[in-house]
Amino acid sequence: MKRLQPKATATVLLMLCLMYFITYVDRVNISTAAGQFKSELGLSNTQLGFIFSAFAYPYVVFQFIGGWVSDRFGAKRTLIACAFIWAVATTLTGFAGGFTTLVAARLLLGLGEGATFPASTSAMASWVRKDRRGMAQGITHSSARLGNAVAPMLVLALMTAFDWRFAFYLLGALSFGWLVLWCVTYTEKPADHPRITAAEIDSLPPPRVRPVEAPGTWARLYRRLLPVSAVYFCYNWILWLMLDWMPLYFMHSFHLNIKKAVIFTSGVFIAGVFGDLVGGLISDRLLRRTGNLKLARSYLVAFCMTMTGLSLIPVVLIHDPMYSLVFLAAAMFFNEMNIGPMWAVPMDIAYDRSGTASGIMSGTGFTAAIVSPVVAGYLIDRLGNWNVTFLLSIGVMACGVLLTFMMKPDAPFADKLKPAAAPSVRAGRDAAAFPLVDKH
Repeated sequence: MKRLQPKATATVLLMLCLMYFITYVDRVNISTAAGQFKSELGLSNTQLGFIFSAFAYPYVVFQFIGGWVSDRFGAKRTLIACAFIWAVATTLTGFAGGFTTLVAARLLLGLGEGATFPASTSAMASWVRKDRRGMAQGITHSSARLGNAVAPMLVLALMTAFDWRFAFYLLGALSFGWLVLWCVTYTEKPADHPRITAAEIDSLPPPRVRPVEAPGTWARLYRRLLPVSAVYFCYNWILWLMLDWMPLYFMHSFHLNIKKAVIFTSGVFIAGVFGDLVGGLISDRLLRRTGNLKLARSYLVAFCMTMTGLSLIPVVLIHDPMYSLVFLAAAMFFNEMNIGPMWAVPMDIAYDRSGTASGIMSGTGFTAAIVSPVVAGYLIDRLGNWNVTFLLSIGVMACGVLLTFMMKPDAPFADKLKPAAAPSVRAGRDAAAFPLVDKH
């Protein structure tokens, strides 16, 4: 039986994949259920829009806070707290009696899920080899995209068999189940895991040291990661344009019915699942073969963003649903290839502060999820077509390509130390014993 058990490192990665899947199901299930509860609760479209957007605001804020918390108190406790909150929020959605309670439940969900991705990155920093960070981020995010694709079908099946409230009760129970499994399968330090092998421990990075927070450290880390965050903003611009608008794009541009529009949209999203996997694998392979972090991270992202922009050009020039499906799927594939290398960069730059660093990148970049859909809607209302929206997105990708050369994943973040008053023999010995160069 022991031979059939996965390795400890594989178990941890599997748990994180399951978490990414569940959190994305829980954050997009509301759009599928809206068809039933909108009429039942007497909600207007404006109120429905507020309900949809309520998730994003605490989510952005708590990515910054949650990253720091996971570095300070550990990924295990952080994700236990997060899972409890988002499970409660999902369950309470099923009990909602109107607009106010639905908004409150979505705000609570955003609070609970805000810290999850930075905290999981903090866990990966300890549990994943440096040359497999891209793969780990790729496979976990592909699980998120799979959750995004599965959620409408899953929620629709539950609503058909029971009702929309039962769908949230069951999904809340699934989240509580993950919480229990996380408690019994994860240890903060890999060496403390009862099933870890000596070979696994030897392959992992050295134990992380809790960093001393000198005055101004967070602000300097934010400035250091500003180019990375800007690139991630460009990635999110395209992602959330597609997540929020693709069904309506196919319906309104080509006069497809809802079923055909959903099929076309699913085709676009499935391409993203494969993009996540391929991008992470290529990034790690480049790093193993060349040892060049700029090539494996920055240059790969520049290539992927270039291909994303180029893939959108035929969508503007050729007005045909099948061509749009093919080239939008290509754009989604190349855009999602960015995920593995992008989420590996915070670990490369700030190993001991991986949670904080990834929270800064993700929290800043996620603001595109608020801006991009609104800009797209405004342009479509004003101009009556999608061409300018896609042309603007191509421009955003071009900016992202230029910004990738400023990320510098090969330049680790280091605290500034006060200069000594005078050199001494003891100081020389201390400097030799505790080198300042980050070798992680």
